[in-house]
Amino acid sequence: MECKKERNLKNCPCSYQGCSRKGICCECLKHHRENGELPACYFSKEAEKKYDRSIEAFIEDWKKR
Repeated sequence: MECKKERNLKNCPCSYQGCSRKGICCECLKHHRENGELPACYFSKEAEKKYDRSIEAFIEDWKKR
């Protein structure tokens, strides 16, 4: 399967500029899950800016919606 990085970048909500996995969704998801986290695309725009990718932060974010 070919990665569509350029296309993914157009929709990627991650605001962390130093991320080497930005736009490479499969690598991003793998990285965050290995660390007990979720990627930026799971969070609201406001919560994503805090860079807390924990599952607890995700639950709190969704409770506010």
